Amino acid sequence: MFPDTRTPARILVVEDHPIVRLGIRQVLAEEPSLAICGEADSPDTAMEVARASNPDLAVVDLTLRDGSGLELIRALHHERPRLPILVLSIHDEALFAERAIRAGARGYVMKQAAVTGVIRAIQEVLAGRMYVSERISQGLLERLGSDAAGATGRLGNLTDRQLE
Repeated sequence: MFPDTRTPARILVVEDHPIVRLGIRQVLAEEPSLAICGEADSPDTAMEVARASNPDLAVVDLTLRDGSGLELIRALHHERPRLPILVLSIHDEALFAERAIRAGARGYVMKQAAVTGVIRAIQEVLAGRMYVSERISQGLLERLGSDAAGATGRLGNLTDRQLE
């Protein structure tokens, strides 16, 4: 068996609480496929570190010193549209997940999630998939289904066959 020669994915961590950043560092240190390439505690610092470190993924908190995580997500997405962003926040995903995704995030995980949940979310987003909890994804699908059923306008009035 040959050793794995792939380099670990480079993760930028944007979190304003040093103790939480330490915890994230410790969690990621146990996963050989992931490595922290930079840390920031504010939006301005995050933008500088992202430019300098060229991360493969950014993990961003929504509440930051000197600014908004949502605004940072928009700025990062605008400047680096291919950079996947995962929100790791204490804020209820029912209120903020959709907003974060609209801003440019590829996933949302709450800080209360188990350590394995955070690693799984990072891996899913790095693999090019969206990540939200089962509860949120179910709610989005149900809303999508009801929106499709009640669609109005010229295209909404077409039958499935006509739309084809």
